[in-house]
Amino acid sequence: MARNAYESILKTLEKPNGGGVFGKYYSLPALNDPRIDKLPYSIKILLESAIRNCDEFQVKSKDVEKIIDWENTSPKQVEIPFKPARVLLQDFTGVPAVVDLACMRDAMNRLGSDSNKINPLVPVDLVIDHSVQVDLARSENAVQFNMELEFQRNKERFGFLKWGSNAFHNMLVVPPGSGIVHQVNLEYLGRVVFNTDGMLYPDSVVGTDSHTTMIDGLGVAGWGVGGIEAEATMLGQPMSMVLPGVVGFKLTGKLKDGVTATDLVLTVTQMLRKHGVVGKFVEFYGEGMSELSLADRATIANMSPEYGATMGFFPVDHVTLQYLKLTGRSDETVSMIETYLRANRMFVDYNEPQIERVYSSYLELNLVDVEPCLSGPKRPHDRVLLSEMKTDWHACLDNKVGFKGFAVPKDSQSKVVDFSFHDTPAKIKHGDVVIAAITSCTNTSNPSVMLGAALVAKKACELGLEVKPWVKTSLAPGSGVVKKYLDKSGLQNYLNHLGFHIVGYGCTTCIGNSGDLDESVASAISENDIVAAAVLSGNRNFEGRVHPLTRANYLASPPLVVAYALAGTVDIDFAKEPIGTGKDGKDVYFRDIWPSNEEIADVVQSSVLPEMFKLTYEAITKGNPMWNQLSVPSGTLYSWDPTSTYIHEPPYFKDMTMSPPGPHGVKDAYCLLNFGDSITTDHISPAGSIHRDSPAAKYLLERGVDRRDFNSYGSRRGNDEVMARGTFANIRIVNKLLKGEVGPKTIHVPTGEKLSVFDVAMRYKTEGYDTIILAGAEYGSGSSRDWAAKGPMLLGVKAVIAKSFERIHRSNLVGMGIIPLCFKAGEDADTLGLTGYERFSIDLPSSVSEIRPGQDVIVVTDNGKSFTCTIRFDTEVELAYFDHGGILPYVIRNLINAKQ
Repeated sequence: MARNAYESILKTLEKPNGGGVFGKYYSLPALNDPRIDKLPYSIKILLESAIRNCDEFQVKSKDVEKIIDWENTSPKQVEIPFKPARVLLQDFTGVPAVVDLACMRDAMNRLGSDSNKINPLVPVDLVIDHSVQVDLARSENAVQFNMELEFQRNKERFGFLKWGSNAFHNMLVVPPGSGIVHQVNLEYLGRVVFNTDGMLYPDSVVGTDSHTTMIDGLGVAGWGVGGIEAEATMLGQPMSMVLPGVVGFKLTGKLKDGVTATDLVLTVTQMLRKHGVVGKFVEFYGEGMSELSLADRATIANMSPEYGATMGFFPVDHVTLQYLKLTGRSDETVSMIETYLRANRMFVDYNEPQIERVYSSYLELNLVDVEPCLSGPKRPHDRVLLSEMKTDWHACLDNKVGFKGFAVPKDSQSKVVDFSFHDTPAKIKHGDVVIAAITSCTNTSNPSVMLGAALVAKKACELGLEVKPWVKTSLAPGSGVVKKYLDKSGLQNYLNHLGFHIVGYGCTTCIGNSGDLDESVASAISENDIVAAAVLSGNRNFEGRVHPLTRANYLASPPLVVAYALAGTVDIDFAKEPIGTGKDGKDVYFRDIWPSNEEIADVVQSSVLPEMFKLTYEAITKGNPMWNQLSVPSGTLYSWDPTSTYIHEPPYFKDMTMSPPGPHGVKDAYCLLNFGDSITTDHISPAGSIHRDSPAAKYLLERGVDRRDFNSYGSRRGNDEVMARGTFANIRIVNKLLKGEVGPKTIHVPTGEKLSVFDVAMRYKTEGYDTIILAGAEYGSGSSRDWAAKGPMLLGVKAVIAKSFERIHRSNLVGMGIIPLCFKAGEDADTLGLTGYERFSIDLPSSVSEIRPGQDVIVVTDNGKSFTCTIRFDTEVELAYFDHGGILPYVIRNLINAKQ
């Protein structure tokens, strides 16, 4: 190991009041560089990491200088290496990550090298936030039932992760039933400042779920990466990133009474989407910060993927320290954190004069201007004021099919369908709510909105309101702490009475695990083409994600979820129309059940206590009986079961040699799919239910798996055979080759046959043809899903040509050896007259040294068209990955070639 070039600024951190020392740290003030004090706090974290890891090999002094000179270098798109303090895996993405690590060990073993080199060098926190299928939603026994069902279905997957926790060093596995990964990270795993063998440094994290950004609310720099990139980071590979611009977002004022943190985050999301923050950091500051609780900040930070930023960062201040104490961190730990950050000028004290920081651009919001709102019906940034909801809903019925339209004919917009629900007469019409879910890490970390929802339930119950029995209601907290404070407040009973029983502690409705609707409701919707609605407190509402039968999906605060469940429809003006009829026969209005901010604050103060967090997280180290009883094999090499439909050895490394394959162009490729804008990773690789007529279903049936045990694509991410068949399997996908037809099929161009995407892709592979994908803007937006890149690679896709890419998905494509190309500004497939029936050739040099990041390349079609694209290898390191056929083969070859 080379000596650190910055040893001279290594200082000792004394404990307050002469109590000894905490350890050593690299002192930023000791550099005596006036540029550092003006840096955004988020950039200071990148700077400290570069200084601490500066070995003049992986991280060089010139990289440190680039970061110090951020004001001048960031507009130039310079490349820097970054070594985060730890990696966070969620089990949906953690399983394929552990599969890949196991495969890499096998590959190194086959290549005659020490396979035990494949061990995380960076601490890895893996949280099994098992995805809960919402069954028995209105039952007191829901939690136990769903947990038993999860273990029954996922025993093999859980056992594999338990094996991984023993086989790989430096990996902590949090057992299922503990909570949603991001909330566990916030309440328990987040260190804020590490003390590793006496070396102090800021916590930073990359995670395999895009909502890793929730931790930014705690002052920990964190963002989502693909599983592929996370695996390389675990193995000591620095992340190559473009030094980002930072948007300074000033908050002033205070939220009005009746306005929630969810309303604020939906407002911020819309503002930042409009401003344009893709690839940038957003850093919040201003006097309004003192009005935001840590949970409010975490709610805003969580939604970073929805506004497109790499992260939404809240520097550490007194509010952060109070939260750390509330959640059970020791006084000694909190003292260390504050002392270190103050010494390194990374702590914000609003009682002191503030040094004005330089930002790339500026935004400002007075919190008093925030109004109650929702987002939908199909995207998180399509905000609708609550006061305009009814008008907007009718406009959506009228509008042509799109993000804000359903094109329902005028004469059928008011139709009412009669059906029988368990022998009880029932009616359903457009806009009726059939799913109302308080779910997702976004909001369930926030006691103010959770207890606010419970107060709405209390007032509604006291007035005699009920939720119609065919509305599927559920409550899925991100942490066991929520149950404790709901119970202590005495309010859980009111939620139970309205059907909001706790169904489990994990991802549910937000990721498509709503469970089945009652058969009578499902039939009434599908047979009469009803545009039914879901209202959920999650962060994603893309079409087809929440439930196949809810075409309108609205994001809302937990209290609003309860209100809409009671109203039973989104076609209502809460200011003028009653929600229902009370037990005294009088109309009950929204204002009658809505709690004041003071009421909420009082119950939060009396019900949310530090010992609740301590008790909840003590249980993590003990596990639970079902987890503890799992029997797993010993040994560091995994014994693959070829008959398993959950864990399967993928083919990535089977024919790998020590020589890199070199760059590849594309010759006479067919277009597999032709897309428009906003194709999400859910469209590319859905995580929800496996459709009964899909290629994945056929594969499982052929292997004796009963339909009721299909589980979800998310739960089968450890099996490449299922996931390849599930690629582009979203039932709402729109492929222009199908000329208006919706669904997961495409055209085999040589014959004109319409088949499943998987079948067409396999036919092209058998025939020896490469394929490409045409797409519009924001290709790959949504969750940071590595299978959205792995799946296309296994289907034989060699390049994606799009108007623009979502940040993480573009890097995942690079990581799997797929070429990302962008049309020139103002151009796309339509303006260039491309139909998708052409053959496409992309000529690249045979040596990677002849390719430059961001260079222009020519694409030629067989009918004589020619157009210029920008190749989206953004850094020299990404070109090296491409040369090796992907990031993981690159890492293996480097490990084998490294000097012993």
